[in-house]
Amino acid sequence: MFQDNPLLAQLKKQIQESLPKKEGQIKATDRGFGFLEVDNKDSVFIPPNYMKKVMHGDRVIAVIRTEKEREVAEPQELVEQFITRFIGRVKRIKDRLNVVPDHPQLKDAIKARTVKGLSADSLKEGDWVIAKMTRHPLVGDNKTFFCDITEKITDSEDKIAPWWVTLARHELPNAEPAPQDSWHMMEEGLQREDLTDLPFITIDGESTKDMDDALYTVAKEDGSFELTVAIADPTSYIEVGSDMDKEARERGFTIYLPGRNIPMLPRELSDELCSLMENEKRPALCCRLTVDKDGVIQDDITFFAAWIQSQARLNYDDVSDYLEHGSAENWTPNDIIDAQVKALKGFADARSNWRSQNAVVFPDRPDYRFELSEDNDVVAIHTDPRRTANRMIEEAMISANICAGRVLQAKFGKGVYNYHNGFNPEKIDTAMEFLADAEAPFEKEQLLTLNGFSALRRWLNDQETTYLDNRLRKFQAYSEVGNEPAAHFAMGLDVYATWTSPIRKYGDMINHRMLKAVVSGLEPVQTPDETIGEEISTHRRSHRMAERDVADWLYVRLLKDAVQEGTVFTAEVFDINRAGMRVRVLENGASAFIPAPLILDNKERIECNGDLGIINIDKVREFQLGDHFEIVLTEVREATRQLVAKPVKQFPEVKTQAENQSETEQA
Repeated sequence: MFQDNPLLAQLKKQIQESLPKKEGQIKATDRGFGFLEVDNKDSVFIPPNYMKKVMHGDRVIAVIRTEKEREVAEPQELVEQFITRFIGRVKRIKDRLNVVPDHPQLKDAIKARTVKGLSADSLKEGDWVIAKMTRHPLVGDNKTFFCDITEKITDSEDKIAPWWVTLARHELPNAEPAPQDSWHMMEEGLQREDLTDLPFITIDGESTKDMDDALYTVAKEDGSFELTVAIADPTSYIEVGSDMDKEARERGFTIYLPGRNIPMLPRELSDELCSLMENEKRPALCCRLTVDKDGVIQDDITFFAAWIQSQARLNYDDVSDYLEHGSAENWTPNDIIDAQVKALKGFADARSNWRSQNAVVFPDRPDYRFELSEDNDVVAIHTDPRRTANRMIEEAMISANICAGRVLQAKFGKGVYNYHNGFNPEKIDTAMEFLADAEAPFEKEQLLTLNGFSALRRWLNDQETTYLDNRLRKFQAYSEVGNEPAAHFAMGLDVYATWTSPIRKYGDMINHRMLKAVVSGLEPVQTPDETIGEEISTHRRSHRMAERDVADWLYVRLLKDAVQEGTVFTAEVFDINRAGMRVRVLENGASAFIPAPLILDNKERIECNGDLGIINIDKVREFQLGDHFEIVLTEVREATRQLVAKPVKQFPEVKTQAENQSETEQA
């Protein structure tokens, strides 16, 4: 009507312009209406007819008016669109093509067409696709949302969908790099020592093929240890700036997902030519270091190139059984390997003791491993504890990375360094309030230093509960990667530069090339540029999200019958917000959400305080971060890969004083 009457249209425009406006983010609900979440945490109601113009997550400017005695928001201008490229499933409505985004808050089908030579007839109901938003109701003269389907990911019933869909969502490769016709070692100006007679050993998982570290340990009479760390040498085959080098940088890391991995390098390199396989001669970059009886790394750190030949391919469980119980069921070492294993154990004990007293040692957490059938069904989840052999390798690798950090700092003043700044400067005052309430013996200035922060971490490890530790993590900075030496507060170390996984990490390849320059005395063929740190951090984040997404999918498959069976699990609280709490199931590592109404369906009696990390019932603290308690699952949402749970412990209804008085009068 307004379009046909210019005067009325102009009047409406003037009225709209005179109304107050607010900018905020759209929060959708299951019932059609939504809210405009403003930055100051205010929210304004959006009626269902206005929600048709926007999508959950959109950032918009909305007109604020009163309708039916209620303040409402009408979105007017799009500031930032929530999704552009997205993953979804095909839906046919009246034989017309639509896509439903694969997102918990996006449930409406979006009209679609196919592009890039993709045929609409080739897409079936439920097929997984990649789509791009091309139309938004708040932009131009558009009336509805519209998208282009650019790629089909896989069929609706494909059991490998969790992997293909997740990789597509995070724009990660779904296959290893293409192999080359041949591989040749480059002339790098290195003299390689022949160490093939030394009894190097590898200790890895039973199924590991890309073995990138081998160790040789000498236990000396004075209680000190000499450790030689030999690391696989893919940079001897890959020239800087070559196509393979560029692809490795673009990938950043080997992708590790539950049930499968996607190598950063071709498997013929990672699993064969460079893998430090038993009884096979291999090139290696080595570090020799000495640790005194107190676990202190000495200054005689030496890097060199070598040929080595592993004399034993060992696995974590066998070595742990042997050291913890005196024997392993399927393995008995000869005298030479026995001496190597025990010397490495002595080295690791000395280093672990030093780190526990002077740096930071994190409490052990188990690894959770999915067992899949041949057709990719989840058979079971295995809990792999961090055992003696795991800690031995961990101490050796940490020591080797400390040495690389020191040598690169001394020689070049740069490298690819992992660092952590301790507390976020904007949050440290809040952290100090928690510490003061806990009567922690630390001052703010002290916690700005590496030694002070490390002392705090050790103090937290000694507390009876993990509540304060969990709470303080919310105020810490994130671990980062940079080009210059910097302290790693979270580990309690002055420098840390990884070089021990060049088969799996591109940053380690850069450090290899710089360490080779230390060995050869030549200029390094590669040094880290200004963008590499952010690239590595971005890759790491996307890989972690992909690993989590696939795991969530598999947990839903595994636990689909747990609700009906009433299985009781033990859970640990790792997050609390105003809607409830998130917990981790200790038996299998799954995460679940416990909504506040499933704890107690009485808003007056329950308070979920995310700032404090606690849940009060009747003003009494009943749950806090780090708590362990029993839960049962109440819902397994396959469409969104979410688990919903409730505590086994019940909180009965309490009668109000008025109700008690009424019952007394009736009696």
